[in-house]
Amino acid sequence: MNNGRARSSPAEAAAGAGTLAGARDGGRDRPAASGRGEQVLWRRRLRHDIRHELGTIIMLASAVVVADDVGDTSRARIDQLLGETRWLDHLLRRLDEDDDGAGRPLPGPERLRVDQLTAEVVTGMRLATAHEVCFTGCEAWAHMDPVALWRAVRNVLDNACRVAAGRVDVRVDADQGWIAIQVDDDGPGFGAGWGAHPGRPGHGPARPGLASLGLGIVHDLISGYGGSLEIRTCEMGGARVRMLLPAAPPPDTVASRGGADAFADDWRPHP
Repeated sequence: MNNGRARSSPAEAAAGAGTLAGARDGGRDRPAASGRGEQVLWRRRLRHDIRHELGTIIMLASAVVVADDVGDTSRARIDQLLGETRWLDHLLRRLDEDDDGAGRPLPGPERLRVDQLTAEVVTGMRLATAHEVCFTGCEAWAHMDPVALWRAVRNVLDNACRVAAGRVDVRVDADQGWIAIQVDDDGPGFGAGWGAHPGRPGHGPARPGLASLGLGIVHDLISGYGGSLEIRTCEMGGARVRMLLPAAPPPDTVASRGGADAFADDWRPHP
C-alpha cells in the first residue's frame, strides 16, 4: 500500500543513488539522436512499461470480479473494463510488430462473428455515454482481422455517440453475400456531399476534427479486407455509416463440405 504516493517519483530518490549510463540531466528517458534504432528502442521500452501497467489493471480487476461482495451490475462493468484493457493490449502488440519498418502486410483474416464483436463494442459504449445505444443483429460471419474490425466499429460508434442528441442505433445484417454493420445517430449529420462519395471520407462537408479522422481510419481498415464504407443520412436525420464486409459461411457449413474446396472458405481472390 502506497498511502497515496506515486509509485515512481524521481524527486524522492535517495541522494547519491546510482543511475544508468546515459541518463543525464534534462535527457533522461529520451531517445538519442544517433539514429532510428534508438527511436525504435525508446518506443518499445515505453510500450513495455505501459503493458506492465495494463497487466496490473487486469490482475486487480480479475480479483475484484470474483469477490463475493461485488454485485452483478458492478461485476458486468468490471468484465467490460477487462475486455477494453485486453483490446488496448492488442493494439500495443501491433505497434511492436510494426517497429521493424519492414512494411508488414495486413494481418491475415480470421473467420469471426461480426454480430458478437459489434455487441461487445456496443456494451462498452453504453457504459461510457449517457445516450441510448440500441443494438440488433443476426448471426453474421466474415473474414477479417478481429483487432481491425474492433477498431473500425469502435471509431464509428465513438463518432456517433459524440455528436448524437440522444440516440444511436447499431444493426448487423447479412444480405446477398455481404455483412453490413450499420450505425445511425440523431445528430446533425454529415451533409449531402458525403453521399456522393461513399467510402471516401474527406470529400464534401465533413464533421470536424476527430470524426473525420476516425472515418478515414475506418475506411482504410475495412477496404484492406475487401470491404467498403457507405455514408448517408438516416431516418433520424443524422448520419448513417455502413461498413460492408464480404460474408463468410458459418463453421458448420464449411465442415459439411468435407474440405472438398480448399478455397471455399476464403474470400480472397486466388489464381
